[in-house]
Amino acid sequence: MEVVDQVLHMNGGTGHTSYANNSLYQRKGISMTKPVADDAITNLYSSISPKSLVIADLGCSSGSNSLFVISELIKVVDELRQKFGHPSLEYQVFLNDLPGNDFNTIFKSLPSFQEKMSNQLGVGVCPIFISGVPGSFYGRLFPSKSLHFVHSSYSLHWLSQVPEQLENNKGNICVACTSPPIVLRAYHAQFQKDFSMFLRCRAEELVVGGRMVLTFLGRRSEDPSSKECCYIWELLALALNDLVSKVTSFHFYMIRVHYDALLA
Repeated sequence: MEVVDQVLHMNGGTGHTSYANNSLYQRKGISMTKPVADDAITNLYSSISPKSLVIADLGCSSGSNSLFVISELIKVVDELRQKFGHPSLEYQVFLNDLPGNDFNTIFKSLPSFQEKMSNQLGVGVCPIFISGVPGSFYGRLFPSKSLHFVHSSYSLHWLSQVPEQLENNKGNICVACTSPPIVLRAYHAQFQKDFSMFLRCRAEELVVGGRMVLTFLGRRSEDPSSKECCYIWELLALALNDLVSKVTSFHFYMIRVHYDALLA
């Protein structure tokens, strides 16, 4: 059974088909949840007032989105520390994604990012130390009690592996209207296992009073095989079936969960 961290990554580089040039949808999602992230980082800083702040962005991918979140969070904190009359902070930023991610494109953009932040906040006001952390967030990534703030956007709907017991999902590449109940249960069970592991790992890594903001695809319907979340994969499956004679061994590692599943 192949796992995601061995095969999955977004298109690298800055070309026409790269993730960097095809991630406007994800950028809009980040912008929509900005008030939530701002509120979380405000509450964090107001409650513990750290002298240095450690932020991790899990599933950072590449392109401008990778550093957009970080810049917005730092600007919020800098406004707060000025309001409270506190000295400047040092920032440690960890950018995490799977080993196949195009970290090089991110690193090449760091000089311009640092210059932009210096112009906005003042030269030398906020030293920002940025590191790449390759690895799956479905396992431990950081030492115990080392993170203040964790952010993840459009990543947690990707599972750690293709669920088992999908032999009867013939002609489909993910959950579909024609998927039998055993397939629906398999995807749900894999999500529960993965999300529970994610939360356990972050609970070890976050300091007391730390915060997380997690954004990922969901669904309004309680039916996991509703058109709301399946029609894209059904169309893609139809296209693949026209190209090849057998697609029963190909499945996507993605799920869209209902809100109630997060509380279970």
